[in-house]
This record gives sequence, structure tokens and C-alpha cells, in this order.
Amino acid sequence: MTTPTYLETAHGTRLAYHKIDGRGPGVIWCGGFMSDMDGGKAIELENYCKTTGRSYVRFDYQGHGHSDGAFADGTIGLWHQDTLAILDQLTQGPQVLVGSSMGGWISLLTLKKRPGRVKGFVGIASAPDFTPRHWAELTQAQQQDVLTKGRVLIPSDYGPDPYVFTKDLFDDGWANRVMNGPIHTDIPVRLIQGTADPDVPWVTALDIAHAITGENVEAILVPEGDHRLSRDVDLKRLVRIVDSVCQEIS
Repeated sequence: MTTPTYLETAHGTRLAYHKIDGRGPGVIWCGGFMSDMDGGKAIELENYCKTTGRSYVRFDYQGHGHSDGAFADGTIGLWHQDTLAILDQLTQGPQVLVGSSMGGWISLLTLKKRPGRVKGFVGIASAPDFTPRHWAELTQAQQQDVLTKGRVLIPSDYGPDPYVFTKDLFDDGWANRVMNGPIHTDIPVRLIQGTADPDVPWVTALDIAHAITGENVEAILVPEGDHRLSRDVDLKRLVRIVDSVCQEIS
């Protein structure tokens, strides 16, 4: 892996990123909760953009991967600010956001905030408003830990480190909900969702599609697909869909 470049943001976050200059529309990768920009899907999209001469940025939110800061200090609102800084300071012209899991939530917030710049969105197991759902799934003892200790640790199926859910994350997530009303956009939206995803119910993709007011939206259900959707067939599908959205915008 090459050494990342760093962006000093106005809100005080130092973000690690990799950027490819090229033609538009550009592609921006928005990763998931406790993930980083070096995963298979992010690298596969980078290879696609290199091959086609398209601009591309992948980055780590605060407290993720190579970026500065502690993960437990992050919130949806802060990671959204990170994404806006990447969009505003590192890219020009129309962009397609590709959001995985929590990155889908971040992408939806970003397209609402920058409708003039975000011209396409591809979600992979998008998880908007997942913090209210997780709060409801906590036991009373876990909820009490959040309220009295400010955090709770939840075991992860994707690595040795547990997920850290803080009171600030829950409070901020509630304030940044996107599924509590219509999502006004008419850009191309493609929602890829595995039917065997243990973390995001597959009906979530349909819920997002119904919330979007525009007609150019498709939900692509992958039979027996898991949360990561990182098999070779999944990566090829992702590239094909991202390319079609880029071609449509062009």
C-alpha cells in the first residue's frame, strides 16, 4: 500500500486519503463503521477508475484507518463533516458517492447537503439511521451503561476489536436521521443489498427506495448476499453499476 496523503480540515480533523486525478464524474468512496479505505471494494473501485481514467478519492474518517483521532470521539455528524471536506476540497464537478453500510447514511446526508455536486449515489448494504435501531436492540443493562458510563462495547463479527457505541454517537445519530421523512433527490440511485445480510435487514434497501422522491432509483437484491458483498462476483457487480451510473451522468 502506498503512503496516504493528509488533508487538514477546517473543523480540525486530519484525514488520510488517496486520490486519482481524471475525468468526471468522479467517484468518492465512503466507508463503513470502523472500516477503512484499504478494503477490497475501495481498491476495486480504484482499479476501475485507473483503467477508465476517472477521478477517484478514497479516505478514512476521523478515528478510522490512517486518519487522526480516536474512534470513540467520532459521531455521524463529524464523519459527515469529514466527507464534506473531502468533497469540497479535493474534488471538482459532479461526483458519484459510493457508500458502504454506514457510508450509505453518510452519503445520503451529503447528497442532501450538496445537491449541486453529488449527481449519483450507489449504496452497498446502506445503513441509514442504524444507531436508533441498535439502541432498541440493546439490553436494559447495556442501555444503562450508555447512560451512566457514556459508552458500551459490542463484540464484532468482523475483527477482534469490539464496536464502541457512545452516548454522543446515539444522540448525534438521532439528530442526523434521514429516514424520518422523504429524501428529495432525482439523481441516479442504486441500492445493492444482500438478502442474507445479518447486520442490515434486506428490506432497508426498499425502505430507502420508497423514501427517495425521484424516479431514478433501483434496489438490487443479491440472493444469499452477506453484509460485505466482497466476493469476486460482488466486486464485478459493483464496478458495473458504478460505471453505468457514471455513464448515465456523462
